[in-house]
Amino acid sequence: MSLHAASTTGYGAATRALGTERDVEYGVFGQVTGQLTRAMRADAPFAELAQALHANSRLWTVLATDLAHPENTLPESLRARLISLAVFARRHTARVLAGEDSAAVLVEINTTVMRGLRGQPGPMAREAGA
Repeated sequence: MSLHAASTTGYGAATRALGTERDVEYGVFGQVTGQLTRAMRADAPFAELAQALHANSRLWTVLATDLAHPENTLPESLRARLISLAVFARRHTARVLAGEDSAAVLVEINTTVMRGLRGQPGPMAREAGA
């Protein structure tokens, strides 16, 4: 077996262990959303919330960067809506850090995205008959 074949086989196993891109994205959203949820506890220190908000902001920045890439294959309308959510998340994060709002809406948005990654309609889609 060549070095190239061995490395391809090794990476193939790692890729199968990770799952599809959607599985990976779902996992990252799950980790960040869990971190946000834990940081919203009444007894959680502000630093924990700030760290969770930073992780969420990084996630949405990476996502927006990927969505803006010309080779992204998602439909343009979906890409635009997700980029709008990234902009909203950034603005809302600033409000949460300033003590003007709650991080609950960020958890709600992330949870909705996770449902979409699993192919489950969100509450608004169900109400519209989707």
